Amino acid sequence: MILIGMFDSPFVRRVAVSLDVLGMPFEHRDWSVGRDFDRIRAYSPLGRVPVLVLDDDEALTESAVILDYLDEVAGSQRALLPAHGAARRQAQRLMGFATGAVEKALHQVMERVFRPADKRYAPWVERCNAQMRGALAVLEQACIEAGEREWLVGDAMSQADITLACCTTYARDAVPHDLADTPALAARVARYEALPVFANRYVPFFAPTT
Repeated sequence: MILIGMFDSPFVRRVAVSLDVLGMPFEHRDWSVGRDFDRIRAYSPLGRVPVLVLDDDEALTESAVILDYLDEVAGSQRALLPAHGAARRQAQRLMGFATGAVEKALHQVMERVFRPADKRYAPWVERCNAQMRGALAVLEQACIEAGEREWLVGDAMSQADITLACCTTYARDAVPHDLADTPALAARVARYEALPVFANRYVPFFAPTT
């Protein structure tokens, strides 16, 4: 398999971490949606990442689709998303808020990176920041409720843990946001990020801050 996309994308990164957790080897194409747009579009006409190219050359796009495929291949006993019931709903809920937070972080980054300073619309940025903080507050409460439990859902690392770490780290780096108002979330993410399976796929996000 070939994974296309840069690891400073939380969506690419959560796929890479999931592949590693499941013990599925892959080649990596460190392609940028800016620099390598045409090369990416050869696999995904949207020109978005991640793209996972399977051994038969089928190309899967969108991280949620890719993660669903990986769980199918892994089988129900090893799948990273619980198969059914309250655990599945809890994991999906946390993943929804984590990806929602990162989408609002992305809007703030795009406003900063692609618009001249005199063209930026402060009320829009403030709204996105409030939405991001609201989603992170939900994750903070989940981390408080989890307490000293090693993982958020069940007895093993799940997709909820992976997505929470990748998305929170992106928001921290890219907005940037110091996570001071979500200390339980910050502590859990720091613990996850210290694990080799996360650290090996970490690339700091860099974009202008002014």
